[in-house]
This record gives sequence, C-alpha cells and structure tokens, in this order.
Amino acid sequence: MSKADAGSVSYSAALESAAALDTAAHHSPFAQRVWREATRRRFCQARRRVVLGDGAAWIWNIAAEQFPEAIQIVDRFHAKQHLSDLAKALYGPASPRAAQWADRRKEELDCGKFPTLLAAIRRQLPRSEDARRCLHYFQTNRSRMRYPEFHAQGLCTSTGVVEAGCKVAIATRLKRAGMHWTVPGSNAIIALRCSKLSGRFQDFWERRADSRDKAA
Repeated sequence: MSKADAGSVSYSAALESAAALDTAAHHSPFAQRVWREATRRRFCQARRRVVLGDGAAWIWNIAAEQFPEAIQIVDRFHAKQHLSDLAKALYGPASPRAAQWADRRKEELDCGKFPTLLAAIRRQLPRSEDARRCLHYFQTNRSRMRYPEFHAQGLCTSTGVVEAGCKVAIATRLKRAGMHWTVPGSNAIIALRCSKLSGRFQDFWERRADSRDKAA
C-alpha cells in the first residue's frame, strides 16, 4: 500500500515471494510489484520519500536498491515488541519487573535516548542470548529509529495503516469461515479487491477488455 497525499491511498497485493538470489537476473515478484506501484504513483518524484518496515533485512535491501534516497524507518511498535519480548525472557512473562523494565526501555526509545537504551540491553548480555539478539537488532536499525527527529518532521513511524490495509484488502475477503483457496484463485480475488479499494475497478476491466480485443 502506498500513500501519496492526504486522502489518497492505493492498494497492491498478491501471494508472491519477496526472495531473490543476489545473482538473479530479475527482482523478486514482490520487489517488481513495489516498483510498479511506486512508478504509477510517482513515488520517486515526491519531495520526501519514506519506506516503513518491521526491521527485516530484505525490506531494507529492496528499499536501498529501488529507492536509495528514501528515509528508512522501523515501525515503532515492532521495535517496542522486541523490548517486551526481551523483558519477558529476562524476568518471566507475568513478572511486574518485566513490565517495568520494558516500559523504561520504550520511554528511552521514544525520547531518543539511544545510548541509554543500548547500555541497558548490554547489561543483560551475560545472562541472556536473547539480549544479544536484541542488541544486534537495535544497533543494526539505530539510524531507522530516530523517532523524535522523524516526528519533528511530521513523518509517520507506524505501519499500522499498512497492517489495517492488509486486513481490509485480504483478510476480510479471503479468511472467512469455511473458505479454501488456491494461490491463483486468491491472487485473482486480491487483484479485484485492490482495484476496487483503490478506485480503479473500471480501469481494471477496461484494460482486460483491451487485452482480449488485441488477443482476438
């Protein structure tokens, strides 16, 4: 899903792979879809360009390759989930101390106190392998977690709108009780659903009609 301006949202989705070998001659189907939609929406001509993701390396690889000038932002709630998970691993899921530790770390994250946050995680390294993985996650994505700076620029730091879009475009149509789908069938319905939600349903059918006419 891409957002170009207030009140303008478009949807593009399919059940397809985001994986591609470094030696592959072509981008993955997902990366190609992202590029097509970005081109259609003139994303690269925008004054400011932002890519939001959950911290997965493949997301940033695609973003760096296709949109090198875009600001990269890790979804703030995914980052906080890492802190909550670490706190539970350290002190136990139901421990009040776990909640207190996580809340302090989340406040440090929101306030941009990154050195303090990293120091708190480092102190847990001797007792937890989870802490080591969490530290690596935050160190790797530090430049993508400058939340006070992003907020001052009026930038969104949450992928909630994308998560909601996935539910609206796909889950509410394909995940109803008793439904069973093939991948081709799912993609056909998803294409129709995205066209309708994006206000391009008529264009979709006109293109199909043109294609049939040319084939005939």
